[in-house]
Amino acid sequence: MIKVLLVDDHPVVREGLRGMLDAEPDLVVVGEAGSGEEAVAMATAARPDVILMDLRMPGLDGAGATEKITSLNIGSRVIVLTTYETDADILRAVEAGATGYLLKDASRAELAGAIRAATRGETVLAPSVAGRLMRRMRQPAQQSLSAREIQVLRLVAKGQTNAEIGASLHISETTVKTHLLRVFNKLGVSDRTAAVTTAMSQGIL
Repeated sequence: MIKVLLVDDHPVVREGLRGMLDAEPDLVVVGEAGSGEEAVAMATAARPDVILMDLRMPGLDGAGATEKITSLNIGSRVIVLTTYETDADILRAVEAGATGYLLKDASRAELAGAIRAATRGETVLAPSVAGRLMRRMRQPAQQSLSAREIQVLRLVAKGQTNAEIGASLHISETTVKTHLLRVFNKLGVSDRTAAVTTAMSQGIL
């Protein structure tokens, strides 16, 4: 039997996934976690073969939890299962050590097949995600934004001022300005609006 751990902050999603996987004769759900912190603790205790990991969760997110779990060297394979497929999300997950990246519109057969493939050590990617990675590899290397720079830019996109961003991230307004200047330089723009627009067109946001 292939042991699977479900990680998602929405109980109804976990319930749906459990229902799908329970119908497979060789898959067994050994636990459910509602946060990244719970995922790390449960992975350590249950040592599942495969972890289906949501990406965006409050507190420790999916990429952060994946990085911690892979550093434990317990042999668990992580498949990110999310509704998001921006370049930044995909790269963060892959860099954190995820074996696969699937979207939540995957069918039961696709999901079960991906879990079995991950157990064999294969990389599993949704077709649209594979296409994005291939396009990115063909493009000239660009200066990538750091995780903190992306956080700042996301708050800019929400219309927050530098002072509000500083308060949200517990950093000074001066530090926010420094991050933004680096973002402008890396994206080749000169203002906040252009930074957000460019980041969205490149799939960073």
